[in-house]
Amino acid sequence: MRDVAIIGVGHTKFGELWERSFRELISEAGLGAIEDSNIGGADLEAMFVGNMSSGLFVEQEHIAALISDSMGLNPIPCTRVEAACASGGLALRQGIMAVASGYHDVVVSAGVEKMTDVVDATPAIATASDQEWEAQQGATFPSLYAMIARRHMHEYGTTREQLAMMSVVNHKNAANNPYAQFPFETTVEKVINSSPVADPLTLLDCSPVSDGAAAVVICAADKAKEFTDTPIYVKASAQASGTMALHSRRDICTIDSTIAASRKAYKMAGVTVKDIDATEVHDCFSINGLLAIEDLGFAEKGKGGIALEEGQTMIDGDFPINPSGGLKARGHPLGATGIAQAAEIVWQLRGEAGKRQVEGAEIGMTHNIGGTGGTAAVHIFGRDRN
Repeated sequence: MRDVAIIGVGHTKFGELWERSFRELISEAGLGAIEDSNIGGADLEAMFVGNMSSGLFVEQEHIAALISDSMGLNPIPCTRVEAACASGGLALRQGIMAVASGYHDVVVSAGVEKMTDVVDATPAIATASDQEWEAQQGATFPSLYAMIARRHMHEYGTTREQLAMMSVVNHKNAANNPYAQFPFETTVEKVINSSPVADPLTLLDCSPVSDGAAAVVICAADKAKEFTDTPIYVKASAQASGTMALHSRRDICTIDSTIAASRKAYKMAGVTVKDIDATEVHDCFSINGLLAIEDLGFAEKGKGGIALEEGQTMIDGDFPINPSGGLKARGHPLGATGIAQAAEIVWQLRGEAGKRQVEGAEIGMTHNIGGTGGTAAVHIFGRDRN
């Protein structure tokens, strides 16, 4: 297997982009990544695009062909990848494996979702849960994560204030992210007192409905410096599956797929969690961000709330989490999230993140999950090839 590098990134604004079409968003991100990488059209050999539910959101399937045509890249092969909210992370993994195997030398991995074209996105999002045992019985994603939150508070004494700190830190970081949907700060009190969604979660505990796209150009490491002076090397790419329905799990306060994927990634990269300088975690709800802190190994099980309360996850903390603002504040266009996470880590390792820069960041990680943990993708990146 060959070493692999990311040589370019592209990212649209995230938000309620009423005036932008699906094809405009993915074209902007894809062409932005190509321009950033300094490759020519003849260099690009394939595209992998993460997308959860274009059929429900924009009533368009066969989007891979639509995307390659819209970007003027025919006849290169373009493949859609779906794994609910982890679609982007798996599109990234597919691109990495295609280059690492030697089958391609230069590819684009991208993600896109246009969620605001429907009146209510809830039914489409619910398709990522177990339909027979959860969605068809009335469970929504906020309610599923609320059950997890309540159990975590019961088992470990996690407080409502600690849970709210996940959103507070995210918004503080997003205030310095020009791509963020909600670039403003908030407080614990505002989070707790915002509109109730599913007890104990309130509006400011929940990621928004978002439109947006992101893309990265992936290249064989041996060729990377032909295009850029600042390649970011892929040190690990790992994926794991987990039980979809909460009632079938050994412990709903633990995402086993996150544990499995992250341990594979640490071993592959030859690092420990203490070596990670910046991490983008999948915080579709504040409780999921807290679980990620524990399941990735930054804090012991049950002590994620304490880590948040003590400021350990802040940009200048012991283990900076979500310098982009995360899903909560940067936004969560489902298929684009895993790629946007990778773009943020590339900027961090290049030292190009501006006021949200993690000082001296050399190794970064992304954590992208589908549904409530049925799929997990973890990637580790580094400034140095070895």
